[in-house]
Amino acid sequence: MALETSVLAPGTRIRVTQQMPQTHTVWSTALEGTVVRWRQARTGSWYAHGRDDKLWLDRLELRRPDGEMVTLNLDQYSLIETLD
Repeated sequence: MALETSVLAPGTRIRVTQQMPQTHTVWSTALEGTVVRWRQARTGSWYAHGRDDKLWLDRLELRRPDGEMVTLNLDQYSLIETLD
């Protein structure tokens, strides 16, 4: 997934819609918040062709309007829209 990193700059208000395809339907959920941090983070999973032989994920940290902090793992089914 190619991310437009300027959309993920700290302080940007965004909506993230994530989808999980099922056999006959798609589950989806949306979250709105302000970007705190975006990074590629190493998991504990082993992956032979990854950097340091690890699996790396795009992680997005959001602060929701009520102050709750949320960490999302982004994938090819994640849609990010700016709200400002």
